[in-house]
Amino acid sequence: MTIQRVATVGSDYQEDDSEKGSIGCGRHCLGKCCLPVSRLPLYLYKKDGNVPIEAGMVESSEEVSEISFLRDLLLVEWENRKKRGLFRHDVTKNETKSIAGQHGFIVQLNEERLLKKRPTEFRLDQVLQPFDGNKFNFTKVGQEEALFLFEQSSDHKSHFVPNAPVEKISTSPNVVAINVSPLEYGHVLLIPRILDSLPQRIDNDSFLLAVHMAKEAADPYFRVGYNSLGAFATINHLHFQAYYLAATLPAEKVPTQRIPVDEELHSRGIYVSQLLNYPVRGLVFEGGNSIRDLSDAVACRLVFLQNNNIPFNVLISDCGKRIFLFFQCYAERRALGQVSQEIIDTQVNPAVWEVSGHFLLKRREDFEAASEAFVCKLLSDVSLSEERFQEVKAYIMNLKVEEASESSEADA
Repeated sequence: MTIQRVATVGSDYQEDDSEKGSIGCGRHCLGKCCLPVSRLPLYLYKKDGNVPIEAGMVESSEEVSEISFLRDLLLVEWENRKKRGLFRHDVTKNETKSIAGQHGFIVQLNEERLLKKRPTEFRLDQVLQPFDGNKFNFTKVGQEEALFLFEQSSDHKSHFVPNAPVEKISTSPNVVAINVSPLEYGHVLLIPRILDSLPQRIDNDSFLLAVHMAKEAADPYFRVGYNSLGAFATINHLHFQAYYLAATLPAEKVPTQRIPVDEELHSRGIYVSQLLNYPVRGLVFEGGNSIRDLSDAVACRLVFLQNNNIPFNVLISDCGKRIFLFFQCYAERRALGQVSQEIIDTQVNPAVWEVSGHFLLKRREDFEAASEAFVCKLLSDVSLSEERFQEVKAYIMNLKVEEASESSEADA
């Protein structure tokens, strides 16, 4: 099994950095000094009928053209950055295989990531922590790592503006940038309102933005993920991750069982299921009368989890139509000495991709010896106990969207 590329064409959108004059601090970064006075590609995603938006985001409608978000833009620009040598390793050369067994877990060998991954700079026992501008955050990276801005259109179509003035788009734009230590082909970061210095903390609007990204890709092999602090987010600056993997993730194909929902969810057309026979206990949210209905139903529950210091991972799947929610306790168990040394020695940090069944292994011996039994053992250390899972599930299934939204605003 090899990492599959997608056929793309060359990029004509990105300016040559050498041709740019000195702006801001002169480093062409994504901070307040440089970004507002810069020009970057802009992708405008389809307007959600339930969300108001101001018109006049671009000066000239003649500059706007419709393109394929995934194949004509995101992957083209990602390949462009690869050719320019901006990644710390070439993920397309990594060995990948599917493990025999019931689940078909996918494992990738990436020995370079062991040496080049950015270290975590915050506590692992607190889901909510204040933003610290002195630590690494995305405003410190260069604009060459940014692929494009991601904003809502003023109509029900998607558009692309090759060279948009940032200051006329937003005072704090949403940025799509490369992950310089990619886990998979097309691995990018979605950074909502980058200049607002938001910590890794979900709110309704940021989560809706991530769901829109999955929808715009229009390809079930492109997923968007989120890790809370305590569930192996490594940077405390609000961001989502996304990549392209031409295979069904194990979590996406396990059987599920519907669970009862309250009248509010029922009226919004949302149904919820519980994963069956999977080593990590989790829930799947689907349906919704609108994209916002589904997004808000999940987001309000994520707000509850983070406010109650319960780490979690989220997988936005099937073009935004299915959203998987996993509760995490691996870091807690490891701190309590409840994880075996054999598991610890692999140095696997089970974040959203691992929990969903796609593992990055950093040592060849682990890759060659990988078995379903070993992966299931590791994932069982991630999962809440059945008793605790049922307790948390009962809490979040009784939440009202409005109540959680008010709680989030009060805590902000």
